Amino acid sequence: MSQTIRLAFISIAVALGVLALKLWAAWLTGSVALLSDALESVVNLATALAALIAVRLAARPATAAMPYGYHKAEYFSAVIEGVFIVVAALLIFYQAWQGFLDPRPLDAPWQGIGISMVASVINAVWCAVLIRQGRRLQSPALEADGHHLWTDVVSSVGVAVGLVLVIWTGIAVLDAVLAALVGLNILWSGSRLVARSVGGLMDVAVPEEQMAQIREAISANADGAIEAHDLRTRQAGRATFIDFHLVVPGTMNVEDAHIICDRIEAALHKISAEAQVTIHVEPEEKAKHSGIVVL
Repeated sequence: MSQTIRLAFISIAVALGVLALKLWAAWLTGSVALLSDALESVVNLATALAALIAVRLAARPATAAMPYGYHKAEYFSAVIEGVFIVVAALLIFYQAWQGFLDPRPLDAPWQGIGISMVASVINAVWCAVLIRQGRRLQSPALEADGHHLWTDVVSSVGVAVGLVLVIWTGIAVLDAVLAALVGLNILWSGSRLVARSVGGLMDVAVPEEQMAQIREAISANADGAIEAHDLRTRQAGRATFIDFHLVVPGTMNVEDAHIICDRIEAALHKISAEAQVTIHVEPEEKAKHSGIVVL
């Protein structure tokens, strides 16, 4: 089992545990805000399941029908997460409206807040792990799951602070106001998540910093060539696709040109282990005298 899949399985276990704690807190207190916080954790569980399916699918090797692999499956997972977030926000708004219509005093508020904070600490630790490991493993699904969990942590802390105000002021309707704010918060986070995922589905280029590393690697390892031009990149989950034209002297034989290509590919794989490199070798009359000039 790969580390990415193992992390996805742990995310499901964490989501189940946190959901149970938050539902307990909502049941003890009768708080609409805590119930809304629990509904957000239902989304966490759904998105953890979606992330697991995505990373398992993305780990499949390329086939004749899918020659570029299944890497983009993780972006679809992130889009699905965004949809779940929107649905949860609508449910939360409904609960908040019910709270506005019929505000009620809280039962056992301090116990409920304490249980909710325990769940938030668990979420905070795990979201830090997911974001760090998602970036290291180049897994959009895990990183998206981590960012969503952080939004959950922030909203949970906000709910706890707000409930303290409810206790001190005795204004029961503030509980419904907090629930509505939770809905707005996760709706905002869902829109950002979908926007990032759409970028991946649209074949966005690698970040400028990584592009500079790629250019430097080509330039430093293309001895014997004349230039490299029309460099293009795109990302698909853990995979980075790189293609460009390499201009070599017209008198160079195929074997020597191939040696240069192998040297460049080895250098690019040090930048991205999952890089898939395509090099189109051209004779010197095709030179554009632009791009990455070697000689």
